Amino acid sequence: MKITKIVFLIYLLMIGTVAVGQDKATRTKHFNINSSKLALKGYDPVSYFGSIPITGRKEFVIYHEGVLYRFHTKKNKDLFKADPEKYTPTYGGWCAYAMGNTGEKVDVNIETYKIIDGKLHLFYNKLFNNTLEDWNEDESRLKKTADINWRSILTK
Repeated sequence: MKITKIVFLIYLLMIGTVAVGQDKATRTKHFNINSSKLALKGYDPVSYFGSIPITGRKEFVIYHEGVLYRFHTKKNKDLFKADPEKYTPTYGGWCAYAMGNTGEKVDVNIETYKIIDGKLHLFYNKLFNNTLEDWNEDESRLKKTADINWRSILTK
C-alpha cells in the first residue's frame, strides 16, 4: 500500500514538472496551431464549456505561452485569462484518441470534442472515421496512455 502511494506521488510530481517546465518554444513546437500560432482554428476555447463551440473574434485575443487564442466575447476572454489551464485543450489540441492509441499528433475536427474531468479533448472526425466513438469504447485506458504519450512528446 505504501509503495502505491509513493509511486502515485512521484507520478504527480512528474506531471507538475512537465506542466511547469514548458516554455513558449516547447509549447508552440508541439501544439496544433497554424503559422500565426492560432489555436483551435480560431474557435473560442471557453465556448466549448457552454452549449456549442463558436468562432472567436479578432478583437478578443490572448497570447498564452506563445499560443494565440480568440474569444467570442470579452467575458470569455476574461474567464480564460483568469484560468488559462482550465480552457486550453488537452494534448496540445491534437486528437485525444490518436494520442492514446498510437502517441501520434493527428489533426482534429474542431467541432468533435468531449469535456472530461473539466478539460477539453478534441477528436479526428473525417471520412466516416469519428475517433470520439472509438475513444468512448475504451476511454479509461486511452486517457491514461494519452497522458503518458503527451508527457513524452513534451520532453523531446
